[in-house]
Amino acid sequence: MRRRHTVLSALALVVGAGLAAVPVGAVASAGAAEATAASGLAGVSVSGAAGTAPTVTFTPPLAVTKTTTEVVAEGDGARTKAGQTVLVQYVLYNGRTGAQIESTYATPNTPVALPLDKKQALPSLVKALTGKRVGDRVLVAFAPSEGLTANAPADSGVLADDTLLFAIDVVGDATPLERATGTKVAPVSGLPTVKLSASGEPTITIPKGQAPTSLVVQPLIEGEGPVVTAGQTVTVHYRGVLWRDGSTFDSSWKRKQPAKFGIGTGQVIAGWDSGIVGQHVGSQLLLVIPPDQGYGSTGQPSAGIKGTDTLVFVVDILAAA
Repeated sequence: MRRRHTVLSALALVVGAGLAAVPVGAVASAGAAEATAASGLAGVSVSGAAGTAPTVTFTPPLAVTKTTTEVVAEGDGARTKAGQTVLVQYVLYNGRTGAQIESTYATPNTPVALPLDKKQALPSLVKALTGKRVGDRVLVAFAPSEGLTANAPADSGVLADDTLLFAIDVVGDATPLERATGTKVAPVSGLPTVKLSASGEPTITIPKGQAPTSLVVQPLIEGEGPVVTAGQTVTVHYRGVLWRDGSTFDSSWKRKQPAKFGIGTGQVIAGWDSGIVGQHVGSQLLLVIPPDQGYGSTGQPSAGIKGTDTLVFVVDILAAA
């Protein structure tokens, strides 16, 4: 997905089937009846089948002075841990008016990646979702003191002292791999060769001869994770060298920090969009990118890339969300 501007992402959050109306404080079960909970969320109920947008029903105004969390339906996946990155879908309501403010379900298959790290995300949200199971549906009412209201859409009508009510589905684990992992692929004659250090950092050796004139996408390791789709945000490690002399012009390994960016949406050079979409998370790719799918005839002078340069990348796909 293209990174969306939501209430959660604005806070720099790199950011059971067939449910009946489910009472707050109760575990979802077939035919569950509506009820209330003595938790500051009395009278709130949640309905909607797993995998679909939940509908939250309550009589406004709803106000809490302390952030309150309830699991309204239990999943059967692994429990989340501090430091993990989870994928969530959510619907957000204004507690004062009862109006829905936004929903990640408005666009199918576009969960938000949320790090369970108090240095990267709102501490009370991290606390609310740490220890939950993948598949859980969690109701969280944020007190005005949390400051989330400042990040609400300008046209939402949210006031500074409003309670914000989230129904959050924990849909998966997006914790990035440390390096590519999967089945090694035999080298292809005539292409650059790659040798990996103990940390996984590649050394790329350019063969003699002319560079290919069309895009080359050659897996070096075939991962076993989900397939990358256009519009997602990928986390990658990569090294880029020039075909003409083998010199390195960029390396996330040297920075000791993976990179994140949208893929398949024109945010990166065309060779990356074409080469990475359709590959599996966990894969390592060799990309040989001619100028017309790289930086074009103008090149990238600040990186030492000429308009005639063919680029060679080794890319580890560590995550996609």
